[in-house]
Amino acid sequence: SSMLELTVKTHRHTEFLNLDRQAQHVIDDSKIDTGYVQLFVPHTTAGITINENADPDVVADMEVILERVVPLEGGYAHAEGNSAAHVKASMMGFSELVFIEDGRLQFGTWQSIYFCEFDGPRTRKVWVNITTT
Repeated sequence: SSMLELTVKTHRHTEFLNLDRQAQHVIDDSKIDTGYVQLFVPHTTAGITINENADPDVVADMEVILERVVPLEGGYAHAEGNSAAHVKASMMGFSELVFIEDGRLQFGTWQSIYFCEFDGPRTRKVWVNITTT
């Protein structure tokens, strides 16, 4: 296994970016046929999740619901002003693992992997580790 780094550019304060294409490109370059890929976000105000790719309203609804549950302005103690982003990132998590079979990412019918920006716009990193089985 070996770790690679993806660069992700976000354009809004809160944004869900589909990483399927970038992750598959790394797998293609690796020539690995069977195994798994782990994606890790080394940031405290961004996360990663797997969710629906068919209806963009699902991701839009996730943004709305997260803002409702953890509003940007909430009387937080953290002086930097991005406490909501820290909480949302922890709610999504910082790592996902996806199986590889026949050189392809293995998702359920409607699944995709999303980088979750909560304190953008920024240039972010995603660490990718592919392991063969």
